[in-house]
Amino acid sequence: MKYTKLGRTDINVSRICLGTMTWGNQNSEAEGHEQMDYAVEQGVNFFDTAELYAVPTSEETQGKTEEIVGTWFKKSGKRDDIVLATKIAGPGLPWIREGRAIDRAGLFEAVEGSLKRLQTDYIDLYQLHWPNRDHYHFARNWNFSPTARDADENRDDMLMILETLGEIVKQGKIREVGLSDDTAWGTMHYMKLAQEHDLPRMASIQNEYSLLCRLFEPDLSEIAMKEDVGLLAWSPLATGMLSGKYLDRDNWTDGTRWTMSNRNANHRDNPHAHEATRRYIDVAKKHGLDPCQMAIAFTLAKPFVTASIIGATSMTQLRSNIAAIDVKLSKEVLSDIEAVRRDFPMPF
Repeated sequence: MKYTKLGRTDINVSRICLGTMTWGNQNSEAEGHEQMDYAVEQGVNFFDTAELYAVPTSEETQGKTEEIVGTWFKKSGKRDDIVLATKIAGPGLPWIREGRAIDRAGLFEAVEGSLKRLQTDYIDLYQLHWPNRDHYHFARNWNFSPTARDADENRDDMLMILETLGEIVKQGKIREVGLSDDTAWGTMHYMKLAQEHDLPRMASIQNEYSLLCRLFEPDLSEIAMKEDVGLLAWSPLATGMLSGKYLDRDNWTDGTRWTMSNRNANHRDNPHAHEATRRYIDVAKKHGLDPCQMAIAFTLAKPFVTASIIGATSMTQLRSNIAAIDVKLSKEVLSDIEAVRRDFPMPF
């Protein structure tokens, strides 16, 4: 395993981060425990979860994933060996704080809820799952149109959030804070507020990034490098699409992410994205690479990426995904990848 610093902190994290969101829905508690056991054996010390998991998210499954992580901590006794990241949900889910925006009371409530489910007294990295204001993530990029009309309100809202996080850090319940599904403006404004008011500095940003989704480039990638707010790349396989398993709808398997999803899988299910996937798989085959390992290695090759968040519903998938840490892409592979990207710059 390879390791790096989390932002400007003194925390060392594995460059493969274990994603957990299927545990409690697609995966059982026993399967989640097996995945954590194996990942730790392979040197993974970085777990990512969220209060809204498992996915597809619902009132019935919300919080289940954190509970599974918590029972593993209790059973294994390895809490202090793990860098634990979790997230507070943004607005819009009626079963989580009635869908309201992140506010002071909600932050305290969410942290306490996560600590209880995770059976721990501290969280290493606490992230804002998505912002209160409008953003372009989760298939909103085609119609995103920011306005200045609520700029002052946004700034006050963000200062309140950062001040509250600062209080919780001082209580010892959070070590570091981070963003998720945010924008270049949002990231830089949080940096500005932290500096002006001596508040916690965002250590990372967790956004979608893969061969098929490169919205993080070029502006956020520059911020990540120059401001040391590294990317935690979620969905490096584009919800499994880059494995090729969704290319033939007639052969979709029950219980997979797309067959279970009740929210945002469909925007990826279009002819343009499927053709891009075929082309990337062809690149992998040309060079004798596993398509999934190539896709994960691609994210890890980027200097602005701190860690790639992998997820798996089977041990076979997990073993292969973790092994991607040892895959180095040649100049020829990267050149072929860029040729596909020029033909399909924004497949979804």
